[in-house]
Amino acid sequence: MLQRTLANTIRAIGVGLHSGEKVELTLSPAPVDSGIVFRRVDLGEGVALKVGPDLVNDTRLSSTLVKDGVRVATIEHLMSAFAGLGIDNVVVDVTASEMPIMDGSAAPFIYLVQQAGVVEQKALKRFVRVRKTVTVEDGDKWVRLTPHEGYKVRLTIEFNHPAFKKSAQSVELDFAHTSYIKEVARARTFGFMHEVEYMRTNNLGQGGSMENAIVLDEYKVLNHDGLRYEDEFVRHKVLDAIGDLYILGYPLIASFEGFKSGHAMNNRLLRALLADSEAYEFVSFDDPDLAPPAFHRLQWSAI
Repeated sequence: MLQRTLANTIRAIGVGLHSGEKVELTLSPAPVDSGIVFRRVDLGEGVALKVGPDLVNDTRLSSTLVKDGVRVATIEHLMSAFAGLGIDNVVVDVTASEMPIMDGSAAPFIYLVQQAGVVEQKALKRFVRVRKTVTVEDGDKWVRLTPHEGYKVRLTIEFNHPAFKKSAQSVELDFAHTSYIKEVARARTFGFMHEVEYMRTNNLGQGGSMENAIVLDEYKVLNHDGLRYEDEFVRHKVLDAIGDLYILGYPLIASFEGFKSGHAMNNRLLRALLADSEAYEFVSFDDPDLAPPAFHRLQWSAI
């Protein structure tokens, strides 16, 4: 299985969910083994941040890369799209401190990548295979990576709210049998009206609206078009987790589980994994048939 990048450069314009700033986004092809690199082109030449767990230094309601005072916030939805399409190398140029929120899901980023086109490169794709269980806990919250010959995500959320049906607060998706684009990519971020004052006080949520998020009052979903999936809330948490985990810079061969998890715990889990050299190994596959079937489904089925 070979590394992948974009065939062409593509651009989009949007606003940041938390900053409210207008931002221009440009996705460009990148050479083999260069990884995923974000560049703040509004700050001049040389301001670049290559994704890695150690650069995630702000996890308030999003995953934010921070290096030498330079920030690129809310990268998880784009990273999730890159993971879902198997993109290894790409340059992401932005003109502000936050990624555009688009419609609150990964679907617009999937569309952009597909419009740019995807090409294979002359180098083997590298995977991180989890060799032993790694767990991070915080009170009753926890996240875990366990060995698994594929890629599987199981998440449970817990909200005491009429719009959150108990049966729709847990989901398990095995990507050997599941299409990321059909079952995950369209799930939108969500928030509550009572949180707006807190977010605005902390300079967050400045660009939020019912055009880019599911909004709930005390009783119901306020968006006139309702939900895209019956369990859209937990599926969005899956979308976030896939994006957060791809900040590792390589696709995981593992099972990920989480209970009431979020960006901070997802990042702590990656750091815990890398801190134990016996917990993981790098692998590549000369013969694609030897790769776990999840990656055939995850990367090829919807291109």
